[in-house]
Amino acid sequence: MAGMGPVPKDNKVRRNTDSFDSITLSEPSGVKAPKLRGYTKYSAATREWWDTWCSSPQASVFTPTDWQRLQMLAPLVEQYHQEPKTALLAEIRLNEERLGATVADRMRLRMKLAGPKEESKPKLAAVSSLSDRRKALED
Repeated sequence: MAGMGPVPKDNKVRRNTDSFDSITLSEPSGVKAPKLRGYTKYSAATREWWDTWCSSPQASVFTPTDWQRLQMLAPLVEQYHQEPKTALLAEIRLNEERLGATVADRMRLRMKLAGPKEESKPKLAAVSSLSDRRKALED
């Protein structure tokens, strides 16, 4: 016997549809990333962090407010590299999460990375028997 309660409603129509589409991220070629203010005063690790964000696929969809957030985050990243603290790392992680830093973050934000362009492969015609398929693959 099944569980107690009313019979479930017919679920032909999904009522909680997504209100917006996913974003496909492309390589950031041509992205005009702003300069990090005081770039030369930062350590090599912080400059590498900034350059990584500038060349990331997410950069292709960044708006001025996203870049501003990274500008504000740079001193915290520098401070973390000088003296690592859990609280600093938590703040950095939280801000980077909002920008889609990890795979899980991008999935939650409905960001998809554009894969490499597939080379056109010849499609096999429909073959009726297994022996015909083998012959087609050998050719």
